Amino acid sequence: MEKGKSARQAVEISLKKLDLNADWNFKSSRLIPSLHSSKLRIEKTKPPSLVSLCLGVIGRHLEEIIEDLSEIAVNFPADIKIPLAAIARRRKLLNDDVIVSLADSSWEILDLSGSDVSNFGLAKVAEMCKSLRAVDISQCKKITANGVSELVRHCHSLETMRCGGCPSSESTARRCLGILKPKLNDVEGDSWEELDTMEIGHGAQSLRWLVWPKIDEDSLEMLSAECPRIIVNPKPSLFGFKGTEVPREAFPDVALDDPIVEDIDPKTWSICRSMPKAMSPSLSSANELSIAEKFRLAFVERDTRLAPKRAKNARQHQRRAEREWMMTSTRAKALALASKATKSLHGRS
Repeated sequence: MEKGKSARQAVEISLKKLDLNADWNFKSSRLIPSLHSSKLRIEKTKPPSLVSLCLGVIGRHLEEIIEDLSEIAVNFPADIKIPLAAIARRRKLLNDDVIVSLADSSWEILDLSGSDVSNFGLAKVAEMCKSLRAVDISQCKKITANGVSELVRHCHSLETMRCGGCPSSESTARRCLGILKPKLNDVEGDSWEELDTMEIGHGAQSLRWLVWPKIDEDSLEMLSAECPRIIVNPKPSLFGFKGTEVPREAFPDVALDDPIVEDIDPKTWSICRSMPKAMSPSLSSANELSIAEKFRLAFVERDTRLAPKRAKNARQHQRRAEREWMMTSTRAKALALASKATKSLHGRS
């Protein structure tokens, strides 16, 4: 009997162990997804790098250094210049001077959308950055077909171009069709797909993707018939387009320079667009000064603080002008010598 009890106890203990293992397996199976999700949360909330934090600080104060940017940016590496250009574009500060100051020969993408860059700035950047693969000139009112012609002439690796978005940019895109269309050195080929780059004499030699959301039917038909190599507004697909993978730059749903600033706080460029909330008269204190009065008092205080320095500078400028006058005028020299002689005579007497 004792042996039978001990055998049953052993069986019960082993069953409990199995249940415990089963329970652990069930818990572990539920635990793995939770660990995975917590890992994803940790990755999402990963703090930005020190470089990104520094770029955010510089971006918030970009207006203060923009006049001296050409001298400051000389010592910046390429991976610092391009996010600064992206921040300047988002803060509506991107123009010819800024983009030319920041342009680097290693750049492969150029996002000028919605900026004040003109033909001059685009031509200068194209001349410096000949390895550009993707360019966005959409909503650029100051860029015309002349600027696009310079871009195509210098950047032979250009594969993706974005255009349109506003009436002037739409007009520019229509005028550029003849520029984008490759012109052949050898017209005896059977198919565009069989052409080699060396057989293309002029035009956009490597252009493959054209993002023009509001392209008109006539332009689309002309490109399809005369230049089937250029695909207009490609759609995302798992299989690509005719066996070729569509690059991310050819999708208009994201900005071209989004990956460059993905680690930078968006407040860096939203700060210039944020408007102060209007306070109701009931909440504002009757004794509180208006913003205009605060600015006036701050200006008066600064003017009073700098008045002695201005007076000192004026005296130095006057003495410097007197010395220069004495050095250049013989009459002034004669008067100075006469004055010294008079003082010496009075001293002797």
